[in-house]
Amino acid sequence: MHTPLKVIGLSKDYNGKSAVKDISFEVEKNEIIGILGPNGCGKTTTIGMILGLLKPTKGKVLINEIEIENGRIDLLDKINFISPYIELPKKLTVRQNLEVYGRLYDVKNLKTKIEYLSGELRLNNILDKVTGELSSGQKNRVSLAKSIINNPMVLLLDEPTASLDPETGDFIRSFLENYQKEKGASILLASHNMFEVERLCSSVLMMNKGIIIDKGKPEELIQKHGRKNMEEVFLKLTREKYELK
Repeated sequence: MHTPLKVIGLSKDYNGKSAVKDISFEVEKNEIIGILGPNGCGKTTTIGMILGLLKPTKGKVLINEIEIENGRIDLLDKINFISPYIELPKKLTVRQNLEVYGRLYDVKNLKTKIEYLSGELRLNNILDKVTGELSSGQKNRVSLAKSIINNPMVLLLDEPTASLDPETGDFIRSFLENYQKEKGASILLASHNMFEVERLCSSVLMMNKGIIIDKGKPEELIQKHGRKNMEEVFLKLTREKYELK
């Protein structure tokens, strides 16, 4: 059985400076891996390279053993993502946005799929509203619907609950838990919410200054670093100085 996502010796340089330096990891089927670190540590750059949006300086990304750089078009229906920093077209309605992305991913029975996602993600009352006029929580749910419209085998989540109220955040986490169990998806989660990480992730990668400085199960990292929770581990590791060699 192929590993859904492999990152091998991945690096990205900008003007001679390393944003990501020689990182490697895998995400197996039916697994949620967290990728954590302070702003500017390289998380979003890593996700960009996995999606094929950024060309690595070195290394490669394999989706189902196919290199993303050479097979991005063929792999389009295998991957998807959500990020609060990338908005859907604001002048389109929710329904129109989902139709556009559904066609992009060549989703079969698209009308039925949109109806299903609308029911699951509380979109029925906003389907015909203009996306740019929605609240943050509503936009987040629409973006999540877009991210799973093609039933991706690899799902990349960049801060999926950022700026959400506690109830909406809990709803999204519960939905992701159920989705992952139902579909057996491989999920890479970048988050600053340590409660979210402890709840969802079977393992985490700690990044700082573009490198992976530690990794393991949340409970193992908590014990290893003598802390009470992942937030304390995060603060300990990101405050320490790791010089790139």
